[in-house]
Amino acid sequence: YQVVAPYNIDSYPLAADHPRRADFEGESVSPDLRHVPDWVDDSGDNRNMPFVIIDKTNAKVFVFHPEGRLRGSASVLLGLGRGDDSVPGIGKRAMSDMRPEERITPAGRFVASLGRNFHGKNILWVDYTAAISLHPVVTNNPEERRLQRLATPTPLDKRISYGCINVPKKFYKSVVRPAFTGTNGIVYVLPETRSIREVFAMYDVDENEQQPKAIQTSARKRRTRSGDICGDRSNRKISKVLPVLQPAP
Repeated sequence: YQVVAPYNIDSYPLAADHPRRADFEGESVSPDLRHVPDWVDDSGDNRNMPFVIIDKTNAKVFVFHPEGRLRGSASVLLGLGRGDDSVPGIGKRAMSDMRPEERITPAGRFVASLGRNFHGKNILWVDYTAAISLHPVVTNNPEERRLQRLATPTPLDKRISYGCINVPKKFYKSVVRPAFTGTNGIVYVLPETRSIREVFAMYDVDENEQQPKAIQTSARKRRTRSGDICGDRSNRKISKVLPVLQPAP
C-alpha cells in the first residue's frame, strides 16, 4: 500500500509566544491527561498534523484537529498485557506464539498513517515494526465479547487485544479515518507503568506561563525535534511502500 509523503520537520512553524491549550470541547478529563495535549498544542510537537491521545489507564482515545481542538473521543480495547514496551521481535511472531503478558500496547510517540492489513481492511498504522495498529473493533471471536467490553465503564474490561487499539466502527469511520486521510499524524500512547514525563520530554504549560517571557520562548523552541527526545518510536521514514503485515488484533 501507499502512504502519504514524508513531512519535513523543519517546515512547520514554531509555536506562538503565548500559551496555547487543547480544546476538549467540554469533555471531562483528569488534570494529568490534560497536560499532554496542552503541551502538544503549546509546543507544536505535532508539527501541525492531527494527533491522537491514547489513555491506557482509562481505556479512552481522543482525536484532535492539528490546532488542538477535539475531534472526537471513545472507549478503546487495548493489549491484554500490562506494560509500556513491546517485546523485541513481537511484530514478526504469530499471534498463537504470543503469551498473554506479551500482548502489550506500547507507550510512546508514534508517527501514524492510514494503510491496509493483510485482508485489505483500512487501519491506522501506529507502530509498524511491532505490528500495532488502531482499527475498528474485531468481532470474529464471539467468546471475547469485544462489543460488550467496549460498552462497559470498567477499564479492566477493555484489556483483551493482542496489542492493537480497537475502537468502535462508527468512530473509526467518522473520526479517525477522516482525520488521517491525506496526511500523517501523531499518536501519543500514555504509559501505565511509568510516569508521563519519563516517556515524553514535556513541560507543564501552566508552570511555563508563569516564567519570564524569554524563558517561555526558549522552552517552546526546545519542544524536541519530533521525537529526538520524547520517545518517537515509530518508523520515521514512513513514506516508503511497506510490505503488508497482519497487525495483532
